[in-house]
Amino acid sequence: MSAPMGPLAGLVCTPCRGGEPQASPEEITGWAAQLPGWSVVERAGVRRLEKSFSFKDFALALAFTNRVAAQAEKAGHHPALLTEWGRVTVTWWTHKLKGLHRNDFIMAARTDAQEA
Repeated sequence: MSAPMGPLAGLVCTPCRGGEPQASPEEITGWAAQLPGWSVVERAGVRRLEKSFSFKDFALALAFTNRVAAQAEKAGHHPALLTEWGRVTVTWWTHKLKGLHRNDFIMAARTDAQEA
């Protein structure tokens, strides 16, 4: 069963075609405060949102991965998903912007709502 969605999860992802600005430091701070357990990380010069979720076995981890994937397809915005025994690491960023956008925070909130 999914957890209730918070305010970010209820927002609509807008298509990102490139050219939009990345999230400002102030926006990142404000949105990240609404996402407990998520970290802003930088890899290859690109800021990303990342969180690891724990499960009691691989089947539950895989089921969560599939729920997140379904939400990503629906929104047209896709994360990096690393599924391991008992753990899924989800990483969001906007590829076209090479950084963070409001959509990444929305999808992180929706990811939290998929946790069983």
